[in-house]
Amino acid sequence: MNPGNLAYRMRPQSLDTFLGQEHLVGKNGIIRRMLSQKQLFPMIFWGPPGSGKTTLAKIIASESDAEFHEISGVSAGKADLQKIIAEAENARQSQTIVSQTSPLFAKAKRPSPMKGEGGRRTILFIDEIHRWNKAQQDGLLPNVESGLIILIGATTENPSFEVISALLSRSRIFVLQSLSVEDLSKLIDTALTNEKNGLGSLKKTIAADAKELLIRLSGGDARIMLNALEISAMSYKQKEISAETVKDVFQTKSAGIYDKKADEHYNTISAFIKSMRGSDPDASLYYLMRMLENGEDPKFIARRMIIFASEDIGLADRGALIQANACFEAVTKIGMPEAQLILAHIVLYLATAKKSRAVANALGKAKSAVYELPNEPIPLHLRNAPTKLMKNLGYAKDYQWSEEFVGPKNDLSFLPEKLKNKKFFES
Repeated sequence: MNPGNLAYRMRPQSLDTFLGQEHLVGKNGIIRRMLSQKQLFPMIFWGPPGSGKTTLAKIIASESDAEFHEISGVSAGKADLQKIIAEAENARQSQTIVSQTSPLFAKAKRPSPMKGEGGRRTILFIDEIHRWNKAQQDGLLPNVESGLIILIGATTENPSFEVISALLSRSRIFVLQSLSVEDLSKLIDTALTNEKNGLGSLKKTIAADAKELLIRLSGGDARIMLNALEISAMSYKQKEISAETVKDVFQTKSAGIYDKKADEHYNTISAFIKSMRGSDPDASLYYLMRMLENGEDPKFIARRMIIFASEDIGLADRGALIQANACFEAVTKIGMPEAQLILAHIVLYLATAKKSRAVANALGKAKSAVYELPNEPIPLHLRNAPTKLMKNLGYAKDYQWSEEFVGPKNDLSFLPEKLKNKKFFES
């Protein structure tokens, strides 16, 4: 058996052995066409953990005969980047033929056929590129733009928010999906039977319910799945891997792809709000528990419920805001795990309450009017008149405040002249 853990050993070496991402590497996939046409361009892979971002970058470098440098956005700094740029510059300067009009993959003559000498493009793979700050990302720009390095960035977070616009505009964004159940199942079978790089020498099998559980608990992450499979096969004596063994290995009930600062966090809270808005109590409870079981802050959920009470229920149920605010107070006082009962109570209340967007709609219309007419004069009859001069100028004239009547006389409007017929609120 080769060294390294199972996930490392089973890493595919070519597009033909790469599992999943058919939209990118399949027969008509853009990356396969890119390689067949001998083209390279900066790109960013956006996808969940274990979907093959690093592997795909290495395959691209291998099949394009390019120098490959890999750094981490977590630990690498300016010095690491400068070193790679210097090596790329040396490689480019060592070419004997340089043509700006030739394809990026053009084979230049080399002073020697030895591997590692001049004439090769340089691919820089930055894992977790979203961890680099703006200044670090800015440092990449001149070298990406000049073509000195071909950037391949990998991120689990939305690059629209985490990667600077200048880099985004120079790169193609490729979205990778979690591997399908069929792909993961195939990977398990291959790992158990492959004697060179897999676990074939152990002659282990896996029960059907254990395989299903292994796939589910891995959350679509092939790396997590293979690591758990390796422990299950090597640390337990049974010839058939059971569901109990898989549960024992994971020591958890949840899949664990939920990151409170990443996309799954925002996706789940969005689904939660939309389910309550759509008056679906079952879906609302499901997303509530999905967040809580993955360690979400219950106060964060309660705060969103307060916003929801005004935004989506509003005047249709005047008690909703009171209930949501009381929920936050109770959750703050009680804490978990009992707070989940309070959250469930108010989630069901909000999900089944009548809905109205009248408050949010009126607010939006009023805000638009402010931007359309930002300096419209306040009507004189609504202005305060603490001095005689102001009274002489007409301030507070024709405004009455008595037991019989409050407001402007003579059908005057509370709104400025150009807005006097505007209707923002519709009950």
